[in-house]
Amino acid sequence: MLTTSDTTSSRSRSLTSKQLPKATPWVIAVASIVVAAGISFLGLGRFSIAVTAVLAGAINAIAVFAISAAYEGRRKAVDRVATTVVSSAFVLACVPLISLLWLTVSKGGAALDLNLLSRTMLGMKGVLDQQYVAGEAGLAGGFYHAIVGTVLITVAACVISIPIGVLAAIYLVEYAGKNKLGKAITFLVDVMTGIPSIVAGLFAFALFSTIANVLMPEAAGIAKTGFTAAVALSVLMIPIVVRNTEEILRLVPMDLREASYALGVPKWKTIVKIVLPTSVSGILSGVTIAIARVIGETAPIMVTAGFAKNLNWNLFSGWMSTLPTYIYDSQLRPVSPGDAAIASSERAWAAALVLVALVMILNLLARVIAKVLAPKAGR
Repeated sequence: MLTTSDTTSSRSRSLTSKQLPKATPWVIAVASIVVAAGISFLGLGRFSIAVTAVLAGAINAIAVFAISAAYEGRRKAVDRVATTVVSSAFVLACVPLISLLWLTVSKGGAALDLNLLSRTMLGMKGVLDQQYVAGEAGLAGGFYHAIVGTVLITVAACVISIPIGVLAAIYLVEYAGKNKLGKAITFLVDVMTGIPSIVAGLFAFALFSTIANVLMPEAAGIAKTGFTAAVALSVLMIPIVVRNTEEILRLVPMDLREASYALGVPKWKTIVKIVLPTSVSGILSGVTIAIARVIGETAPIMVTAGFAKNLNWNLFSGWMSTLPTYIYDSQLRPVSPGDAAIASSERAWAAALVLVALVMILNLLARVIAKVLAPKAGR
C-alpha cells in the first residue's frame, strides 16, 4: 500500500522527470540565429539584421515547441514557447535603447571635450568650422550656455510643478473621495496627459503675451524668456506627477492611517509623518519620470525661449538656449554649410551625450534621495 509520502514522492518525480537541460533553450536560440542568418544571406545575397531577427524568432519558437513537445509533453512545450516569446519581446524592446545609447556614446564621446563644456557659440564663425574640417584647428564653439539653460529651466519647472502635482494627488487620495471636484480634477489631469508639447508651449507664450500686452506693456519681452519655457514644461510635468503620486499614495496601507488616527494624530500630520515618508521612494520615481519627459523637449522651448548663442543666467529676461534646442539648431542650421557642417553635427552629438548623462544623473540622485528619506525598517 502506498503511503502519503510515497504518493508525494512519485508526484514530485513525475513533475521533474523528462526535463530538457537548462542550456537547451540557449542552444536552440543560437542555432536559430545561425540558420536564419544563412537563409537571409542566401535569399537576399547579403546579411540583413531585420530579416534575420524575424526568421530567428520564428525558427526558435517552432524548434522549441517541437523539441519540448517530443521530450517533455505538449503542456510544457506551450509554456516554453510562451517564455520564449516573452523573452524575445524583451530583447527586441532593448535593441532600440541599446543601439541609441551606443550611437550617442560612440559619436558624442568622440567629439566631447572640456572646451565644448566651457564655451558658448558667441562669436562663432563658419571659417572656424572650415579650418577644423581641414585639420588646421580644433573644434571651436561649445554648449556651456545650453547646459546652464537646461538646468535653470528644468529646475524652475520642477519648483512650479512638483508642489502642485503632489498636493493635487494628496487631495485626490486623502480628501476628494468621490466628490465632483475630485472627478473634475481627474478628468482634467487625464486630458493634460495627452496634450502635445507644442500646445503647452503655445499656451505659455500666449499667456505671457496677454499679460504683457494688458498689464505690462513695457515688458513685452517677457513672453520669450526662460521662465515662460519653465511654465510650458510645468504644464507637461504636472499631470505626470499627479498620476504617479496618486497611484503611489493609494498603495500605502489604510491600516497605517487608521493606527495614526486611533492615537489621536490629526489627518494633516498623518499625511506628513506617515503617508508621505512611506511613499517617498515612489513619489521621487514619478518626479524623475516627469523630469526625464520634459528635459528633452524641443518644441515648447523653441516657442517660449527661442535660440541663444550667449550665456544667460536670467530666467526673466532674454532668450535662453537649452541642449535640445541647441542640438536641433546645430543640425538644422549648421554654422558652416557643406562639408564643414560635420563640425556642427559633432557638437550636436556631444550635446546629446551630455543630455543623456544629465538624465542618468537625475535618476541616480533620485534613488539616493529616496533611500535616505525612506522610513527605516524596524528591528
